[in-house]
Amino acid sequence: MDAEDLRRQLAAALERVAAGDRAALRLIYQDTSAKLFGVCLRILRDRREAEDVLQDVYITVWRRAATFDASKASPITWLVAVARNRCIDRLRASGKVRHQAPLESAEGVSDPAPDAVTLLENADQQRLLKECLEQLEERQASAIRSAFLDGLTYEELANRAAVPLSTMKSMIRRGLMNLRNCLEQ
Repeated sequence: MDAEDLRRQLAAALERVAAGDRAALRLIYQDTSAKLFGVCLRILRDRREAEDVLQDVYITVWRRAATFDASKASPITWLVAVARNRCIDRLRASGKVRHQAPLESAEGVSDPAPDAVTLLENADQQRLLKECLEQLEERQASAIRSAFLDGLTYEELANRAAVPLSTMKSMIRRGLMNLRNCLEQ
């Protein structure tokens, strides 16, 4: 069953739940409980609390299924929103809501992800490396890829290609020299 079929099945089940169909609620639970439990656990960070809130989620679904509107959201989006809201309610009730710092304090927080310029430079370097590898003889390019990307030893490469070890070393050395010349242009 593909994603669209699952979406239609969940939407139909929510309509049946709105009409009081307990079997439809059971179907929704079977299809979504693992995902919704993961949402609860990620927010609450406590397994027992997440289990309690998950039960509240399905009680809420039972009571409020009639408010689901398939034209506004997918069924799983609506269910995740219900779970998220129940979790936040639980955190507020327990006094565990994390206080947020003012937005201005985010200026001093570093982001470990590379910036846009670095990503573009990396993409250019990868493109150039690919172009240069394509200019090598197929055997050289294949051996270099296998050695440096797959982690194969010279000996393993020589055995695969059925050539002497010294021949494989020379082939890779010549290929690396050609690769360096190409990259430096």
